[in-house]
Amino acid sequence: MHKLFIGLLAFSAGTFVGGRVQASQAYCVVEIAGINEGYQGDCTFTQFGGNGSFVIESNSGLIAGKSSISVTILSPGVAEVRGLTTAGINSRWGEAKRSTVDKACWVGQDFSVCAY
Repeated sequence: MHKLFIGLLAFSAGTFVGGRVQASQAYCVVEIAGINEGYQGDCTFTQFGGNGSFVIESNSGLIAGKSSISVTILSPGVAEVRGLTTAGINSRWGEAKRSTVDKACWVGQDFSVCAY
C-alpha cells in the first residue's frame, strides 16, 4: 500500500526523485465482469516505480468509470489494481496476474486491464 501511495503521489506530481515521469499514448482495454462500463480506446500510459507498474488515464474523460487505473507490480507476474474515482477515492479492485496469452494484460478475478 505504501508503494502504491508513493507511486500515485509521484505520478500526480509528474516527477520522481532523480527523473521525470514519461507518459506515452497507448490503446487501453478494460473489462469488468457484470458491469457495462468497460473501456476500449486511446489512453495515456505512465510507468512508475521502475518495475513495470503503470497508471492509465482516458484521453477523453473517464476510463471504466474512474479517473485513472493503476497496476502496481507486487512481484513478477503479480500486481494490485486500483481505480481512482473522480472524488479522489482510491478503490481496490484486487490482485491481478499477468496474462500468459497477452503480456499487455493483467487479469483479476472479475476484471482485466490491457495497455498496448
